[in-house]
Amino acid sequence: MASEQFLPPKKLINKAGDLVIWLKSEAYHDIVSFIMIVNDAVKGKAVNDTYATSQPINEFIKILDVLSGWVDECPPINQPQRFGNKAFRQWHDKLEKNSESLLSALLDDQQKPATVELAAYLNGAFGDHTRLDYGTGHEASFVGLLCCLMKMRIFREEDATAIALKLFSRYIEVCRNIQLTYSLEPAGSQGVWGLDDYQFIPFIWGSSQLIGHPDLKPSSFVMENVAETWKHQYMFMAAVDFIKSAKTGPFAEHSNALWGISGVAEWTKVNSGLIKMYKAEVSCHFCCTGCVHT
Repeated sequence: MASEQFLPPKKLINKAGDLVIWLKSEAYHDIVSFIMIVNDAVKGKAVNDTYATSQPINEFIKILDVLSGWVDECPPINQPQRFGNKAFRQWHDKLEKNSESLLSALLDDQQKPATVELAAYLNGAFGDHTRLDYGTGHEASFVGLLCCLMKMRIFREEDATAIALKLFSRYIEVCRNIQLTYSLEPAGSQGVWGLDDYQFIPFIWGSSQLIGHPDLKPSSFVMENVAETWKHQYMFMAAVDFIKSAKTGPFAEHSNALWGISGVAEWTKVNSGLIKMYKAEVSCHFCCTGCVHT
């Protein structure tokens, strides 16, 4: 680690043709492998199950708690436009100013020079300062940060369950609070034909959690009160409940892609299908990967 040189990441995916290089890169395969490691680790596990939670996981959750507290310190302002409250820029400026010092709490003295690289991923994980939007590309930036921390051995493979069920779940909570408080626009949303306006990973890891569940089937989550009842135990249910609380009208109309998933027989097929969909719609899609620095 001492011999490593760390520099601020540069945005290298600037046009559609750059995706060919991205898909052949070590970084792409590292991130996909990381997603699969965590996916396997959470299979059949609920949030309140017993699993190891290391000190670095707890320290990172404290960072997210700090970011959540800043939302109260940067309340939305009165403005004529409905979406994209400009107070988000104040919150994001605070993030960019403090991200390196926050992340340094996770690193030992030899690792601290890496904060200049890691901070770029944290800064990119909560939305765009200029466009006042948030989408799966920003979520991918956070996943990239977690992947980096595992490659640096700050997180270990035995942390994989807690990474999803404790740390990533807390990240999603903070993001949803930010989205609602500042009315952030969905970035790259496909509308009714997209899986979700903002997130994707909770559906992948959340469907893995539900594999083998004796009662909850893919057809269950569209039923009345099921998602609300189970949202604290399964990320998939929490994501569906958030959509139901944010949108009006028949579920099949405003979330057609999710409605289609309810017709799949087994969670294993849902999970494998979502992984393929993620690779096609997010990690291989220019408007999403354009948010990721390499």
